Amino acid sequence: MARSFVAAFFGLCLMIAAAQSTGSTTPPQPVAAPAQAEQPIRAQTTEVIVPVTVTDDKGRFVSNLDAKDFRITDEGREQKINFFTRERSQPVVIGFLIDLSNASKIHWKSYSDSAQELVSALMPNDPKYSGYLITYSTEAEVAVNTTSDPEKLLEKLRKVKPGGGAAMYDAIYTACTNRKLVKGEPIEPRRVIVIIGDGHDNASKKGLDEVLELAQRNLVTIYGVSTMSYGFTAEGDRNLRRLAEETGGRVEYPLENVYKDVIAYLEKPQDAGNYAMTVGTGAYASQMAQGMFRAISNVAGEVTTQYIIRYTPEVADTAKEQARVFRNIKVEVPGLQGVRIRARKGYYAGGVQ
Repeated sequence: MARSFVAAFFGLCLMIAAAQSTGSTTPPQPVAAPAQAEQPIRAQTTEVIVPVTVTDDKGRFVSNLDAKDFRITDEGREQKINFFTRERSQPVVIGFLIDLSNASKIHWKSYSDSAQELVSALMPNDPKYSGYLITYSTEAEVAVNTTSDPEKLLEKLRKVKPGGGAAMYDAIYTACTNRKLVKGEPIEPRRVIVIIGDGHDNASKKGLDEVLELAQRNLVTIYGVSTMSYGFTAEGDRNLRRLAEETGGRVEYPLENVYKDVIAYLEKPQDAGNYAMTVGTGAYASQMAQGMFRAISNVAGEVTTQYIIRYTPEVADTAKEQARVFRNIKVEVPGLQGVRIRARKGYYAGGVQ
């Protein structure tokens, strides 16, 4: 009895195996997904942060606006603001890029003192404010890595001396790639670079377009404190202004109006020569110090008095839109006339590197 039962069970197993090998059983077929209606909007997962500065016709900050006062468009399509704040002193990590080329020698003491003042103003020894120092001459070097301790940067600034070429683009590249990151960058804290120099570059391995794209991809805002007087048409100044304007920053000119009291000899003859205020005199030094103080105050004020807008881009679901890499954005305050708005001009859809 037991033997016949085992034989029957064994035979049944052989029949099942044969059926499977000959394909007599049909495997389950995947169920087709129900058709969905076409969606005109495609939401991307990358959140875009847009620091915004609003000033009136006299250059004074307008700091009492709300989210409803702003309109932001991405490739012409209006976006929904996910996050908005006008709170002062938002967390920020600031890169101080200092030009140590030969061109900085003539006014080095003033620029060194100004850089130290800027570090002190923007890094109040608070964990939510971080900074790092990159010096550049023939090569760019991380002189002080990211820290919340301003004294580390100040100590280094007191010791460095100018001399050599100018690798400004390499310094920007280094700021975006080769230093210690802070958790949360670039959303909170956001990323800022301040360049103290004249914008010229004669030693970099990287190029202007390359580092500008890198800064835009990393949502970096670039400011400049120029060692040239405003109105000079040097290529370096144009490049510095382009870096600032396309990332939402601006360039300050401490030497602007320093020469306003320099009067030609024919207009006002004097025994001392043909200048009413000579470079190196107390009057000139005072004017320059005031210019540096004004520039530092403007940069520090702007970094700490910005509106912060964040949104998740919604764009048209077309092949052309999907293929677009750089996306243009525009920030407006429709209800106010005569104000100036500074914000980044766009971003790369690939996100942060």
